[in-house]
Amino acid sequence: MTASQEQVIAALRSALVDNERLREANQRLSERTDEPVAVVAMGCRYPGGVASPDDLWTLVSEARDAISPFPEDRGWDTGRLFGEGGPDTLTSRTREGGFLADAGAFDPGFFGISPREALAMDPQQRLLLETSWEAFERAGIDPGTLRGSRTGVFVGLMGTDYGGPLHHVPDGVEAFLGMGTQSSVGSGRVSYVFGLEGPSVTVDTACSSSLVAIHLAAQSLRAGESELALAGGATVMASPSLFVGLSQQGGVAADGRCKSFAEGADGAGFGEGVGVVLLERLSDARRNGHPVLAVIRGSAINQDGASNGLTAPNGPSQQRVIRQALANAGLEPSDVDAVEAHGTGTSLGDPIEAQALLATYGQDRERPLWLGSLKSNIGHTQAAAGVAGVIKMVLAMRHGMLPRTLHITRPSTHVDWSEGDVRLLTEAVDWPEYGRPRRAGVSSFGVSGTNAHLVLEQAAEAEEPAAAAPPPGTAVPWLLSARTADALRDQADRLRTHLAARPGLAPADIGLSTATGRAALPHRAVVVGAGRDALAHELDLLVRGEFSDHTVRGTTAPVGKTVFVFPGQGSQWPGMAVELLESSPVFAARFAQCERALAPFVDWSLPEVLRSGDYDRVDVVQPVL
Repeated sequence: MTASQEQVIAALRSALVDNERLREANQRLSERTDEPVAVVAMGCRYPGGVASPDDLWTLVSEARDAISPFPEDRGWDTGRLFGEGGPDTLTSRTREGGFLADAGAFDPGFFGISPREALAMDPQQRLLLETSWEAFERAGIDPGTLRGSRTGVFVGLMGTDYGGPLHHVPDGVEAFLGMGTQSSVGSGRVSYVFGLEGPSVTVDTACSSSLVAIHLAAQSLRAGESELALAGGATVMASPSLFVGLSQQGGVAADGRCKSFAEGADGAGFGEGVGVVLLERLSDARRNGHPVLAVIRGSAINQDGASNGLTAPNGPSQQRVIRQALANAGLEPSDVDAVEAHGTGTSLGDPIEAQALLATYGQDRERPLWLGSLKSNIGHTQAAAGVAGVIKMVLAMRHGMLPRTLHITRPSTHVDWSEGDVRLLTEAVDWPEYGRPRRAGVSSFGVSGTNAHLVLEQAAEAEEPAAAAPPPGTAVPWLLSARTADALRDQADRLRTHLAARPGLAPADIGLSTATGRAALPHRAVVVGAGRDALAHELDLLVRGEFSDHTVRGTTAPVGKTVFVFPGQGSQWPGMAVELLESSPVFAARFAQCERALAPFVDWSLPEVLRSGDYDRVDVVQPVL
């Protein structure tokens, strides 16, 4: 064989290797593009005192109405709003809505923000920081460990009316107003405070903003530009201008309530809130040991285009976005059991939405599609509405129940319900699995004309090896930390409440979560007890500020250089580590390794020496220590 022939053969071999490498890379990319995205944690604030996803589930499962009178702590001139200023006064048709009771409450020091900067910050930014922190910790992630990571932030916001028009600005606040009231900073603030270096995007497509943000976050994860992604939206009404403006157009319900798909629908009832979901590729979530609450099988967004008015919905476009989301998920309409609708309670929008659902999901079904709307409970929370529907349906899948939609005394006669098998949730119904995962669609349609639809699927239970429970009577530590001493007592109180509502939680499981899944903040306490009752008693004492021999409290010292101290002879005592050796399999295994390592060099037995407490010889005590 000539030299030139050998070169040709070598080149062919190299090309074959390169082709195989490219084929494998293409296959990995294709698999990642189609991979479901896991919802690993959620955080929210919504009307009715909802401060967590569990609170939201309690509200909807109990069919509670969260609509309340206008807030009295925002400086609104309710006299003028309600027409007491004369016939020329711009007024609100309603006196009620879905409001956050403590929208202005915020602890700036917790996030390293000065009080003056916090005052200049839109409450929407503040609430996004709080709920994002909570979502991270609910996933078992210390937020501080994400600094520098490729974690994306995708936030839906509809602008802000906070801070203007301002006739008097407190001294020192002016410099912060620009960043504090810009919508673009809503996502950037979260990325900055947590040190996240993935994409940071604020989305404004009006009412569909948060669902569009989730769609973009899922795309970012599948494309590999984000490892984790926070997605959601926030709305806080700093002024009543929305109520005034839409009242003049007849778009506000007189009683402030959304009567979704009901004959009595007379306009939208508006509300506010914030919701975020933490997303991760399903394979990554499983590998990292994060909880998988549900998976996003598919999603899609599109635009109404030219309808019969700028703000009027387009039925064919809504049908198309539903079919696109189903195609993205690789599912048929009959594979989906329920839809969380946009359902604002308007006589124009609801019939168009219902007809689109009847034409898509309502055909060729063995079982009916169940249709409901969270807006009947909390109002239309605008940029936070889509993510609220996602949180509700994730919880509904996990609980196996579809909550009732309120205020439907009679289904709308503007809809021909006989055109498909779609049923309104006028009562709560059980949600069986039918031999496959539960699935739900979530719709969100913006007044901007941007439509979004998402398909959620129940998560398969991960097969995890059963952890060995500690022997009965074993003392277990629970770790608590906070920024301040008062906050530390509040943490103890919240854990105590959490325990009371969940009697089946094992003390060791709680101990693991408090030790590994929470941020380690400066004010700390460790309560120790053998069993739930003993630990709960220690929490009671901590809440009351009382001292106990079974609780250690303190604050961390300023961070400095680390020093390893080897104390040498004199730190031993008889029986040292014997109980640990007998009670901890992990310690016993590592101890056995040490014994085998020492054996060639000593004429004594490590476990015998430990149990005897005979440490007189220096050549024994040093290696045993």
